[in-house]
Amino acid sequence: MDFLRSRQRLSFTLQLSKGDVVSATLLNIGFGNTVVASRVIAIVTTSSAPMKRLKEEAKEGRKLIDATQGRKTRSIIITDSNHIILSALQAETIAQRFEHEEILKTNSKD
Repeated sequence: MDFLRSRQRLSFTLQLSKGDVVSATLLNIGFGNTVVASRVIAIVTTSSAPMKRLKEEAKEGRKLIDATQGRKTRSIIITDSNHIILSALQAETIAQRFEHEEILKTNSKD
């Protein structure tokens, strides 16, 4: 497994036994927690009632992942698998990191 690290970015490439290669960019969501950037659908704040209901429904459906490390929840990350991830970082901070990843990905393709 090859790793490429930067301040907020962790990319990896995994060679499978059949010769297939899987690669992904991980997005730092705070306190050593990461998510696969390509699986993120939305990053939202927790202040509205619909987001609080979304959090409760995910908890009841066993699709809630708490990555706050005991701190106050400041953002909710929604993935393509309908998992809800709670983060202690502001939504704007995570969005900036996500945008930075997209710029790096675009530049690396050139």
